[in-house]
Amino acid sequence: MVSREQKRAAVLHEKLQLLRSITKSHAISESSIILDASKYIQELKHKVERLNQDITTTTSQSNSNNKTSSPQIEVETLEKGFLVNVYSERSCPGLLVAILEVIEDLGLNVLEARVSCTDTFRLQAFGGENEEAIINAQVVTQAVFEAIKSWSESNEQG
Repeated sequence: MVSREQKRAAVLHEKLQLLRSITKSHAISESSIILDASKYIQELKHKVERLNQDITTTTSQSNSNNKTSSPQIEVETLEKGFLVNVYSERSCPGLLVAILEVIEDLGLNVLEARVSCTDTFRLQAFGGENEEAIINAQVVTQAVFEAIKSWSESNEQG
């Protein structure tokens, strides 16, 4: 029968070996493993600080560029229609309506759409062609671009 003390020692040994493997320590003694783990934690803290600084820098640069950046447009031709993706790093109130009106004006039917417009703007719309109209991806891209341009100009005036 194994005593409680032996079980506790076995569990402790197992935990130290786990700590050793996580920290990539080559130490053998318990105190050296713990010391290596402490150094590893300090390195991780420094990495987190650097990453947070990078995020802050990137965010501030992105915010200063947001005023001039326009939404990105990508249109893919599908077997019977199009996949329209529009993305902007900033919220764009009213842009969804402008894009959907242009898609409708082209004679396309929006079969499914996913939209997010909280802090950023993202539209993914699946449009099907009417049988009468045969439209290529370039025409859809240009029409969406013109809708964004008109929307942008009307927002600058307002």
